[in-house]
Amino acid sequence: MTVMGTRERREREREEIRTKIIDVAREMFAAEGYDAVTMRRIADKIEYSPTAIYFHFKDKDALIREICDTDFARLAEQFGSVARIADPMERLRRVGQAYAEFGLSNPNHYRLMFMTPHPNFSPEDSQLQQGNPEEDAYAFLRQIIVEAIKQGRLRRDLKNPDLVSQTVWAAVHGVISLEIAKRMDAWLDWAPLKKRVTVMIDAIVRGIEKE
Repeated sequence: MTVMGTRERREREREEIRTKIIDVAREMFAAEGYDAVTMRRIADKIEYSPTAIYFHFKDKDALIREICDTDFARLAEQFGSVARIADPMERLRRVGQAYAEFGLSNPNHYRLMFMTPHPNFSPEDSQLQQGNPEEDAYAFLRQIIVEAIKQGRLRRDLKNPDLVSQTVWAAVHGVISLEIAKRMDAWLDWAPLKKRVTVMIDAIVRGIEKE
């Protein structure tokens, strides 16, 4: 039996508090908006003093940067197995499914990442490497589109990889954001979610693919 030393116990407790701050702040930012939430209110929510929050994060900007880095890294990890698929069009379908699964399984993460206005940070402020497909989900998607263009798999008029990537992203985002924001609305008899995701991905792939 291994006995945990004082230093190790304190480090574990520190990480547990840090994780708690991040989880509560993410939920509050997503529900109320970045501007409405203060460090003091986050401290009150988790029943810690503001000083304890500032021990981990120097200010609110540092806190939301940490949350975004954590969540975007987690999203990028979703694409690990997809990267091994040789055919770019099949890879595109699978990355759409993985992206949708992430958003629908982590609605607070997704809402904060893509549906909540918050400060724009320069790449230097992030711990993630912008443009690296292993850490940057958009770079991963764009890499697929670039490969498809080079192989002549897309329509002749679709030569701009950013235009195509952003259009594909917007299409799948629409399904996810509607599900997160409107799934409790009683005025509409929603079709099954899995079917909506599949139909949207199929529609966008068929729409850009060369016949």
